[in-house]
Amino acid sequence: MSESIPLSLSDVHALASATLRANGISDEQSQALADTVTAAERDGCKSHGLFRIPAYVQSARNGLVNPVAVPSVHDLAPGVIQVDAHNGFAPLALRVGREPLVEKTTSQGIAALGLINSCHIAALWPEVEALAERGLVAFAFVTAASYVAPAGGTKPLFGTNPMAFAWPRPDGKPPLVFDQASSASARGEIMLHQRDGKPLPEGWAIDADGQPTTDPAAALAGAQLPFGGYKGAAIALMVELLAGALIGGPFSFEVSQMDKKDGSLPPRGEFIITIDPGHCVSADNKTAQLAHAEALFSRMLEQPGTRLPADRRYQMRQITPTEGITIPRTLFEQIKNLQQV
Repeated sequence: MSESIPLSLSDVHALASATLRANGISDEQSQALADTVTAAERDGCKSHGLFRIPAYVQSARNGLVNPVAVPSVHDLAPGVIQVDAHNGFAPLALRVGREPLVEKTTSQGIAALGLINSCHIAALWPEVEALAERGLVAFAFVTAASYVAPAGGTKPLFGTNPMAFAWPRPDGKPPLVFDQASSASARGEIMLHQRDGKPLPEGWAIDADGQPTTDPAAALAGAQLPFGGYKGAAIALMVELLAGALIGGPFSFEVSQMDKKDGSLPPRGEFIITIDPGHCVSADNKTAQLAHAEALFSRMLEQPGTRLPADRRYQMRQITPTEGITIPRTLFEQIKNLQQV
């Protein structure tokens, strides 16, 4: 018997959607979550694809997340909106807040969105890519639970605290997008290494005694490390302030205090900043910035071995719609079993 199950992208969406709905997650929430999971599988982002379905289900089952929440939008200032997910999942709340954010940004040049009370288990690139497709420059920041030790420390304090950035491109080219943790690795990557029985690269984590480890189980029981030492730790601190204190959300250590340690993740905050390039130059230069950026990208790609951020995802995006994807049989069976409520 094969250890992998082949699936088309429509199969992925159907499997995700059916499993979420079977666990009492509303049609609107399930649709947004299934879209996000399918996009991750489409782009080869396994750590945020179907692998995350058990966490979504557990979050709904244990009461930390409201599976039928309806997000609401609040206009806080000329350049600021707040989206309250009401303890629901982030993808639907982000979808609800996108148009008001775009309207404010295109009207006055720059705007921000504070997402509160949301359960965010997905990658960050979907939200910034969608905004860049509308011609905007976008930043996103989100906290997590305490997984990462501060520079010089040995105990978890910060979240993996990812940040994402997207830059629009002309002539139908897909946006330049990066999405990266402030830790040396994403939490999901360590979990995938544990599932697959693979050792971690050195420098990713320390064990519960503060000693370097390549054992995924020891890393999950200990602490992850920031990338670049104090440099990554400073970025993690910045994300805590932007997606925590600034918008009235919890810090990662406060999220951990609510964590039921069952694979779910309590609601928390996300902060998004968007900029309309056309408002940053004089009226007769409104297309100059994007063309100028293309000169930088071309010069960068002249060097053998280089690539633009997101290029590998975009390459996968050309393949998976026809060839489909595969997932471990154990994951497929786990997800199917979750439909038996």
